[in-house]
Amino acid sequence: MQNIAVEQQRGHVLLIAGDAAVRRRTVQVAPSANLAALGVVPVAMLLNSGVPSDTTYLDGARDPNTVLTRLRTAAATPGPLLVYLSGRLTVDRRSRRLHLCLAGTTAGSVRYTGLPWEWLGTELRGRPAGLTTVLLDLAADKAAWPLLQEYGSLPASPSAEVYGVVVPPGFAGGGDGVSSYTREWINQLRSSPGRPGNLQLHALAAGTAALPPGALVLPTARELGVPGAREGAGWPVRESGEAPGPDAAAPVPPAPQAPVPPLPQGSVPPLPGRAPGPWPAPAGRTPSQAPPQAADPAPDPRPHIHALATAGRHVEAATLAQAWEAHVLEIHGYSSAEATQWAEIRADLARMAGNFRLATQLWTSVGRTRLAHQPPDAPEVKGAAAGALYCWTQLKDQAAAAEAGPELIRLLRALPSFDPRHLHLARQRLAFLQRTPIGR
Repeated sequence: MQNIAVEQQRGHVLLIAGDAAVRRRTVQVAPSANLAALGVVPVAMLLNSGVPSDTTYLDGARDPNTVLTRLRTAAATPGPLLVYLSGRLTVDRRSRRLHLCLAGTTAGSVRYTGLPWEWLGTELRGRPAGLTTVLLDLAADKAAWPLLQEYGSLPASPSAEVYGVVVPPGFAGGGDGVSSYTREWINQLRSSPGRPGNLQLHALAAGTAALPPGALVLPTARELGVPGAREGAGWPVRESGEAPGPDAAAPVPPAPQAPVPPLPQGSVPPLPGRAPGPWPAPAGRTPSQAPPQAADPAPDPRPHIHALATAGRHVEAATLAQAWEAHVLEIHGYSSAEATQWAEIRADLARMAGNFRLATQLWTSVGRTRLAHQPPDAPEVKGAAAGALYCWTQLKDQAAAAEAGPELIRLLRALPSFDPRHLHLARQRLAFLQRTPIGR
């Protein structure tokens, strides 16, 4: 009887690496590297359970039926289950269904070589609530991204807790190593005292990962219960009958541990583009006189988020900012000014938390985004560059500074009206960090 009870509690970890996401020969997501990193983490830590467990790695699979068989076996396990998926999302343009690209999947072979996303929900649908976690680290291509914006989420099954990120097609990528979100998930898992719950792990990972502006963070604002998020943004019913939406069980963020001090009437977090000089301390920026007009009557969340940050509750502030960014994306779209403003707020929150590496990356990304839509001498463009430059100078980790430097300098070189002395100083510092002669 004891052996039977142990067998009934058996758990499973299923790690699936789809096809790599590559844009202009730059890797956005390297699924094999992500699986290798997760493979050295003890299974008990991944599952948050000490029951006997099995682990299945699927790397380089070409046949979706092979993946389906492994998924079906994992779903049949009686104990806790973690399904991790990493790779590239695309769309079968004939049926407009999302697929996870497998090795060798092309635009013309999606229907036959990709894994239909609804298969995941179909297989997990019958599992008991509370035993299934789906972790995603994905990149969407140009065909899939509009569909994700239309649906506003990427559910797997009503019975599963779904956490993760989907980066947009415009993301330049971070090399062929472990993705930022997966790396931070592992780092937080190892460094946090005890084993945090999955929602807390996700909040810590998403709050410290170098996510590009506009990335889809799951759970979304609506699924987290953020006030003002649209209730009608759900997924349509597929032929499989799966319709996770407003009725699906969603995790709830932890309650605040202490009251947040109110800000003065009309005060909002500092916004970029109002810096007094080309190399300022962001703390000296002048707050916006009025928040941008929203498309719905939702209250302005920025005073509350800024109060959290000034009270030292940086993870909560970063998590709420990402949730509201997702909400703005649902309403205004990826390339909107509102979405860019929230990316700027995330950058300033990272600066307030002392995370100058993330702040540099975010400000640099914001500068590129604004430069794509505004002239190089626009105050907002120069303000983003100034924020990136300031945070980079505060970055004491030489390896991190050397990694972030080239992209920052490319941004500065694209701004003819930016003070050339600061470009020269930045190039001097990067040359020192890289131990190479300064080019002219």
